[in-house]
Amino acid sequence: MAVTYVVVERGNPLKPETPRKFYAQAKASGEVTLKRLSREIAKGLTTMSDTDVLAVLNDLTKMLSKHLSEGRIVRFGDFGAFQITLSSTGAETESKFHSSLISKRKVTFRPGVDLREKVSTLKFEKI
Repeated sequence: MAVTYVVVERGNPLKPETPRKFYAQAKASGEVTLKRLSREIAKGLTTMSDTDVLAVLNDLTKMLSKHLSEGRIVRFGDFGAFQITLSSTGAETESKFHSSLISKRKVTFRPGVDLREKVSTLKFEKI
């Protein structure tokens, strides 16, 4: 199955006078819940029930949040790593910088080698 996309027209917000261009935008074909993932994992090569798997996945999300909030990078083996990243307004000197200048915080994911390779071989279909 292919990743579906639509084409959207966008302007450059930094240069509003330039002509608008058309860009691809990925279109999700649905979503998968933690409950569904737990059932699928339990049906695989495991002796755990879907309830057991769901409990583990719930604890995994709690631990991910905990460690990220403590400033750690959370690595999921070869799958990839989660990390907090920040954006801030600049200060004239280091001594003038304070945490109220931090304007954005977000969780970023850096895929591991296997996932990057899988993504590089995706097929696309315009809808």
